[in-house]
Order: sequence, then structure tokens, then C-alpha cells
Amino acid sequence: MPMIRLLIAFACIALGAIVGALNRQAAVVDLGGAQIPTTLGIALLVALLLGVLLGGAAIAVSVVWPLRRRLARIERHGAPTSTNGA
Repeated sequence: MPMIRLLIAFACIALGAIVGALNRQAAVVDLGGAQIPTTLGIALLVALLLGVLLGGAAIAVSVVWPLRRRLARIERHGAPTSTNGA
């Protein structure tokens, strides 16, 4: 399993390098109060990374944390037992 993760990580790094190399045009990211001069490839990779991080954080806040709280509450009070013979 660790070998598969390593291969996937190298594939993602290679794809990122290819995207960065193929999109070398100059671009300016305007943030309202500031302008950041960069290349198009870097801007694409940063936008993708921010989207992945924000999406993961949204999933963690909306799904994982409530499930962990529920599990902790069940472990603290004891799980209900089934009496239907199943």
C-alpha cells in the first residue's frame, strides 16, 4: 500500500510540473488591494491546491467532526443494545 501512495504522489508531482512548464505565460492575479505577478501555471496550481484544501476542510467540518462527536458521546454513555435477537 505505501508503494501505491508513493507512485500516486510522484504522478501528481509530475503532472504539476508538466502543467507549470506548459503554462509559462505571464499572468497577474488581482486580489483587489494587491496584485501578484506570476506565471499562469503557478496560478493554476495554487488555485487547484487552495480548492482541494478548502474542500477538504469543508468536508471535515460538515461531516467528520459531527461524526466524531457522536462517536465520543456513544462511547461515553455506552452503545444501546439490540433486543430483537438479530
